[in-house]
Amino acid sequence: MTDRPVIAITMGDAAGVGPEIVMKTLGHSELYAQCRPLVIGDTRRLQQAGRIVQSPLVVTSLKADQSDEAVYVPGTVDCIDLKLIPEDLPWGVLSPIAGDAAFRYLEIAARLAGVGKVQAICTAPLNKEALHAGGHNYPGHTEMLAALTGTPEVSMMLSTPKMRVIHVTTHIGLIDAIERIEPTLVERTIARGHKALQQAGIMNPRIGVCGINPHAGENGLFGRGEEADKIQPAIAACLAKGWNVEGPLPADTLFFRASRGDFDLVVAMYHDQGHGPVKVLGLESGVNITIGLPVVRTSVDHGTAFDIAGTGKADERSMIQAMLQGIQLASIQQ
Repeated sequence: MTDRPVIAITMGDAAGVGPEIVMKTLGHSELYAQCRPLVIGDTRRLQQAGRIVQSPLVVTSLKADQSDEAVYVPGTVDCIDLKLIPEDLPWGVLSPIAGDAAFRYLEIAARLAGVGKVQAICTAPLNKEALHAGGHNYPGHTEMLAALTGTPEVSMMLSTPKMRVIHVTTHIGLIDAIERIEPTLVERTIARGHKALQQAGIMNPRIGVCGINPHAGENGLFGRGEEADKIQPAIAACLAKGWNVEGPLPADTLFFRASRGDFDLVVAMYHDQGHGPVKVLGLESGVNITIGLPVVRTSVDHGTAFDIAGTGKADERSMIQAMLQGIQLASIQQ
């Protein structure tokens, strides 16, 4: 079955739990019936991780130009092996080598996507401090992929079985986020989320938009008029298009309403406003999706977990969900 999408799985930070969750995930053989998983990472590190998690999988090593030679059969992990990780790299310790390697894996994935060799990218977690120490000054995967694909603006969407959340701003400080938020950015973010949900089959998505201040400003009692100046014009523009958009709403009540099914999408104004409620629902079910790229990109919704890296305790359920989301979105866009 060659119509199964090829999913490039980047290994993430080799000192973290990425290699372990990759090996655990690909131990679920039913995934191979739905996609062709191609790992981009380091063969020896995956083999080490396989021994730690007691995986019977065999890891095969390919060069970057040998993706066509992957076999994609259960029991075998096809790995484009960049050979960047020393055999004695310690688990759970910040490493510039691992940070640089995480960037290189993503670079290869973006290149393969650009020439149509892969239909989606699924990323294991990286460590931002290690990434910077390795010479790559990006806040994270989202911004790197935007740069690597020449995309001027993208949005982060978190997806769980109970709700989806798209972010107007992400990896910047709160004061900077409030300064950056402005009506056209809010409108473009809502538009990206609206399009993504329509592509997923929700033709008239119900979208709730968070305010910035407590009680969404309480009609100007809290804050400095941010809701009126930065958010309401965007909502008015979306309503003029006939979209089902409501807000700005107090974030606490909006997330409660979204969790009971009142909205298909929540628009969060800044990182923790959106991430906090989603992570309370459970990291194992959360998936990070980058909206606006020319290629599908999904990711686990957790970090490198240095505290348990190398112990075999890492939970692969978020990676499995990220794979399934990537398969679904890639199939829609084909």
